[in-house]
Amino acid sequence: MPQTIDQLREQYGARYKWLVLLTVMIGSVAAILSSTIVNVAVPDMSRHFTLGQERAQWVATSFMLAMTLSMLITPWLLLRFGLRRTYTGAILMLLIGGMAGGFSVNYPMLISMRVLEGLAAGIIQPIPAIVILRSFEEKEQGRAMGIFGFGVVLAPAVGPSVGGFLVEHFGWQSIFFVVVPFCLLVLVLIRRFLAINSPMMGASRLDWKGLLLAAVCTISVLNGLVSLNDNPILAAALLALSLASFIGFVAYQRKAAAPLIDMKLFAYRQFSMGALVAFIYGMALFGSTYLVPVYMQIGLRYAPSQAGLILLPAGIALALTIPAAGKMADHFPPNILVAIGLGLLALSFGLMALGAPGTSYFTLMAWTIIGRVGLGLVLPSLSLGSMRGVDFSLIAQGASTISFVRQLGGAIGVSLVGIVLEWRMAAHQAGLPATPGGDAMQRLRAFDETFVLVACICAVAVLAAWRMQAKSE
Repeated sequence: MPQTIDQLREQYGARYKWLVLLTVMIGSVAAILSSTIVNVAVPDMSRHFTLGQERAQWVATSFMLAMTLSMLITPWLLLRFGLRRTYTGAILMLLIGGMAGGFSVNYPMLISMRVLEGLAAGIIQPIPAIVILRSFEEKEQGRAMGIFGFGVVLAPAVGPSVGGFLVEHFGWQSIFFVVVPFCLLVLVLIRRFLAINSPMMGASRLDWKGLLLAAVCTISVLNGLVSLNDNPILAAALLALSLASFIGFVAYQRKAAAPLIDMKLFAYRQFSMGALVAFIYGMALFGSTYLVPVYMQIGLRYAPSQAGLILLPAGIALALTIPAAGKMADHFPPNILVAIGLGLLALSFGLMALGAPGTSYFTLMAWTIIGRVGLGLVLPSLSLGSMRGVDFSLIAQGASTISFVRQLGGAIGVSLVGIVLEWRMAAHQAGLPATPGGDAMQRLRAFDETFVLVACICAVAVLAAWRMQAKSE
């Protein structure tokens, strides 16, 4: 069987790039599944391990943190080991994390496996955009991103529904095993379609100092946010450390010989605005992905299967929107599509804040559909809009950086949502457990105020999206 890239191109011809895209797309589906499917099980795991809200949100935040940091080393891994070996290693890590996570006997083991899954997902996530930007002509990039997005959004669409059913009938452990068949399929596709050599081979040494500064910054800000409610002095110290390490990271990257993030990228206005949009968008998207299933179960007292099912029609709407949005991104300014999409997301979250015990299930479903249509407009356009016009040699780092800032925003968003929810519940003197009593309306008020926060975050991102275009445009 052919193993070199030239032999594979000769065998499969023009469709070879689509086969490679299919391979990396299924791997991304597995990674996204491992991220989103767990959110439905947070209340069940909280009861099993006797966790408060501030500790329960680390089930999601630990994954996001690991994912965010490992994204920074994806370009170096591709240069050092090539696409085939890098992707194989990441899929194996995801497979091990999923299988071992399902057998977790205590909370530390559970968090460790979530971290392993997050490390793998962070390596996997930037690769499809790199493949598209390197292998497809500009006139095909929107279509390719749309097709890739169509496949990837099936994971968050189907994941919560399947996860809710599994949690309700087989317990939270079962959701970890969902990624196993996807990982096994990807390993077969890797063996068949990814070449043993890679045109990206030839990396310099890894920027460990930059990675360490980024890790200190990220870990400090997340722990600082978590400490805000309980220990304001510790929180202030951690946030100050995060700011100092961020300044040190930027200063070091400007003079490093082989930086993790080439600061020349931010000389392009469309990239710098796109990175800002990606950060804010990540906060809103991942924060709401964590918030909605918890809201449905704790705020409105739906069963896990019902909480997961509410996202299924919205996911189908998203899957139908993305291919159309991908084609639109080839003909319309991406910044306009991103701004409209973010506006719809803000509207969706604002409507969710109007939810009450009397709000029908189908009304809630319709509100989530509005948000997912907006998300469908954002996804294909964000990477393309921020990367168009950027020097070809910076594409790998640029795609990785956009993914990094989006996931960093996501990690902060999940943590912030958990903290604000805990704060507003304490302010309203409402307990997390959905126990009978007069505090049910107080819990709903806490959720409503948290949804308003997420809506405001999206609204701020709209302003940055309008400026996400090259100066010459």
